[in-house]
Amino acid sequence: MHAVILAAGVGTRLGRPFPKSLSLLPGGERILGRQIRLLREAGVDAVTVVVGFKMALIMEEFPDVYYSYNPVFYVTNTSKSLLWALRHLDDDILWLNGDVVFDPQILRDLLAAPKANLVCVDKKRCGEEEVKYASGPDGAIVSISKQVPTPEGEALGINLVRRESLPAFKKGLSACEDTDYFERGLELMIAAGEKILPLDISGHRCVEVDFAEDWELAQKIFKE
Repeated sequence: MHAVILAAGVGTRLGRPFPKSLSLLPGGERILGRQIRLLREAGVDAVTVVVGFKMALIMEEFPDVYYSYNPVFYVTNTSKSLLWALRHLDDDILWLNGDVVFDPQILRDLLAAPKANLVCVDKKRCGEEEVKYASGPDGAIVSISKQVPTPEGEALGINLVRRESLPAFKKGLSACEDTDYFERGLELMIAAGEKILPLDISGHRCVEVDFAEDWELAQKIFKE
């Protein structure tokens, strides 16, 4: 198992002068530091952080992880940042966006789930900016993007692809446009015949910090 954290972006919607993964939570941890700690507590010791925007700030703060630098972070989206990290990896891959604040039980549930490709989801009504998903009659995901016509809920940015499916996922990411989110790579992977299951973690706390109101919510519900 190898974990990849995507932290290369500028985070223009939040408007911070530093990577938003370095935002300080009420308990004294930065978002990224908390993610690294929870991954290791769950037994995932190999962690690669994809960096770009002001990468030295992140690397100086967390010197004990692997790093992958996306040199074109300012013109590419998460599909290419993730592909940059996966080029030389051949493992089960657990990856997450570097701005997600979540309960540790989510990782435990993900790692304890039956062996499958998995996307953590919250079954709720979604807004326009949230990544949404829909599943087919067999329960597998058939669509995952911001433009799902009849969504079942939100894809939360915490995912797992098994080693045997990794070549198909890399191929899907390679076919993505530079501006695509990694979810487009998942859709292309599904189109190629791979199956991805939703993992419902609606009972746990999880916030992806995109806007100021998301940050306020994260501070409110993660006070420990």
